[in-house]
Amino acid sequence: MHQFARTPKQLGAILRRERRKAGNTQEELGGRIKHRQATISKVESGEPGTRVDTLLDILAALNLELVIRPRTKGTPEEIEALFR
Repeated sequence: MHQFARTPKQLGAILRRERRKAGNTQEELGGRIKHRQATISKVESGEPGTRVDTLLDILAALNLELVIRPRTKGTPEEIEALFR
């Protein structure tokens, strides 16, 4: 299933779900990629300022990849509804 994110908060929610699905705590994931648990928490909360390399480390550790494509016409609310 494809997941779409247009905001840091939406991306964080996806990463949190995938981490939990993999059976990892924030501390375990952080340890695997040599980042603090607090960093994982901030990313999952959608806080601004996440470095691209940190995001890519998290994606790789969760066996996910970033795909760039043209934006769909859905509103942010419609995209958010996909997560409910």
